[in-house]
Amino acid sequence: MIIVGAGLSGIGAAVHLQRDCPGKKYVILEARNAIGGTWDLFRYPGVRSDSDMHTLGYDFKPWRDAKSIADGPSIRKYVRETAAEYGINPHIRFGKKLHSASWSTEDACWALSVEEPATGKTEKMSCRFLEMCSGYYNYEQPFEPEIAGLKDFAGMTLSPQFWPEDLDYAGKRVVVIGSGATAMTVVPSMADQAAKVTMIQRSPTYLVSRPDQDAIANWLRKFLPEMWAYRITRFKNTRLQAYMYKRTRTSPGRVRELLLSGVRKAVGEDFTERHFTPSYNPWDQRLCLIPNADLFKAINKKKVDVVTGQIARVTADGVRMQDGTDVKADILVVATGLNLLLLGGASFSVDGESVDFPNTVSYKGMMYSDVPNLIQTFGYINASWTLRADLTAEYACRVINQMDKLGVTQVTPRLQLHELNAQRRPWIEDFTAGYMQRMMHLFPKQLGTDPWRNTQNFELDKKMVRHAPLEDGALLFGKSGALKPMPTRTTVVEEAVSAG
Repeated sequence: MIIVGAGLSGIGAAVHLQRDCPGKKYVILEARNAIGGTWDLFRYPGVRSDSDMHTLGYDFKPWRDAKSIADGPSIRKYVRETAAEYGINPHIRFGKKLHSASWSTEDACWALSVEEPATGKTEKMSCRFLEMCSGYYNYEQPFEPEIAGLKDFAGMTLSPQFWPEDLDYAGKRVVVIGSGATAMTVVPSMADQAAKVTMIQRSPTYLVSRPDQDAIANWLRKFLPEMWAYRITRFKNTRLQAYMYKRTRTSPGRVRELLLSGVRKAVGEDFTERHFTPSYNPWDQRLCLIPNADLFKAINKKKVDVVTGQIARVTADGVRMQDGTDVKADILVVATGLNLLLLGGASFSVDGESVDFPNTVSYKGMMYSDVPNLIQTFGYINASWTLRADLTAEYACRVINQMDKLGVTQVTPRLQLHELNAQRRPWIEDFTAGYMQRMMHLFPKQLGTDPWRNTQNFELDKKMVRHAPLEDGALLFGKSGALKPMPTRTTVVEEAVSAG
């Protein structure tokens, strides 16, 4: 087996494999030269999680730090600690990036072309089963919006994704363009040293302030065994997340007022109305967590300002808004989001035919119709990523063990004939964030019925992943060469038309 990616998901997948499929050989391919994925790549000031570590942490390894809203270095340490503790490191091949994967039904295996980014060399590998844990965005290219005059700026222009080491911004005027989680982290973190930090946003985002420590979790650890305390806290927090998200769907007006009232108490009615009152409902886009009210405190100290509106252009010494306002800057931080990237950008083929993923249907949010022996990890957009990463790794082990039990070499999700022309929905629904909407057309689809839904619901997924039978009529187990090609949607339509 080959796992692609040595970040939070990949290390967790390896631990699950060792625990639940003892004796299975595996290798982890990591394009970079370090463990940690996102948490090793991002080094901007204040980089942190906006999910609590009792749910972003693994289900098998307790989070021990007092802070549950953890900074990047602490999360990176946690992932590396996990790899060392479970003996994962010897299985990792650094500087190895999956370029392409070709499945052979006759041989029942994947043939991989793997690149070395540092040298440009390629090598061939093969495996029976492929588990993709490469994240969901482009590590090499952040989203770059078209901003007039950006090249005219005389100061330093930065992307949070590629933050320069030891940047000195003391006494500088910093402008951060963006209003997502990254901007909300960078802005208050730079405020202490910078002369002034201004956040320029096109439109407001919902904000919620919470302490960076979970008092109940820290209290439980004093009196209960470590794993008991962790599991209780994890259960508590997943239920609270689910309850809050459900309330945003059933009572968006009430949740909206609850969120805005908290912001009003922190920065006042006028500032909230002008800069922190979104036009959409809560959780139509991701909420931004403000730990310990750090952004609000920086605003009240006059260290941070917020400008809301459309940018006319970037000038040599700052940013000019369409209303004529000029915002002076020495450093310009473009925190405008990510470029999504399916399966790490690798190309896939099955029996010589290129896989067109937008025309596939996602099986339980982790496999693809008519693509054998492939599982992808993609976490939640409305809860902690690792909740689903753990479920996915657990499911991969169930499938592999079932294959061994049946004595088969391949497993393929397959739509039934009556499902081929069912209405296909976007892979992620009811989420209007720009970084998703820009790229959803390149992702697989989902149907309105199980097991072809991508529910983005932890409680539903637990039932569908842990308790639903593996042999459900959609997931087909077989030996090499046993499965014949499925007709395409077009073929079915054409046959129906010709039949009258």
